[in-house]
Amino acid sequence: MDATPRPPTLAGLRRTYEGEPLLESDLASDPIAQFTTWFQDALEAGLPEPNAMILATASAGGRPSARTVLLKGYDERGFVFYTNYESRKGRDLAENPRASLLFPWHPVRRQVRIEGTVTRISHAESAEYYDSRPYGSRIGAWASRQSAVVRSREELDARYEELAARWPEDPPVPDFWGGFRVTPVEVEFWQGQLDRMHDRLRYRRTRPGWVLERLAP
Repeated sequence: MDATPRPPTLAGLRRTYEGEPLLESDLASDPIAQFTTWFQDALEAGLPEPNAMILATASAGGRPSARTVLLKGYDERGFVFYTNYESRKGRDLAENPRASLLFPWHPVRRQVRIEGTVTRISHAESAEYYDSRPYGSRIGAWASRQSAVVRSREELDARYEELAARWPEDPPVPDFWGGFRVTPVEVEFWQGQLDRMHDRLRYRRTRPGWVLERLAP
């Protein structure tokens, strides 16, 4: 008898979205203010890690890659996350400084999608955040040459213990680690609706300011 697991049937997996429509008049005049409102709603709804976002990058040759990272700050300049500059995403962004972010807040039938250009933040800003992290996370930033191949978990743990012994307190900021800021050129607010007639309202940056447009679902 064939014991090979069979793939699940996916065609019937559906969720019905119901609720009030999202209208242009409901939104703030700029996307940062609107993001603040929705982020607060996600917090109050008790969503786990509402600052978790999918970061999509592409190499200079156009090879795409996506992963989940954590939003650690934002303001009118853009959205900030931290990583190893030598990781795959760090290398992608060095070659092709553009990215897309996605906040998948499905329990509240919402998503926020952001596209923009990417720059490194200052060393001082990175150091301020690094020093606020738990000690273990600071050592971990040194121990992990992110995205590089390692022979075993034991090798990784040994590297961590070696660095913890070197810096029993206050490890310095690695020179290969820091923050990136995504400066948005488009921000889309998506809200699920009945019969897949979802609301998609997009802010697009223009020279005078932001233009708000409705997109077909």
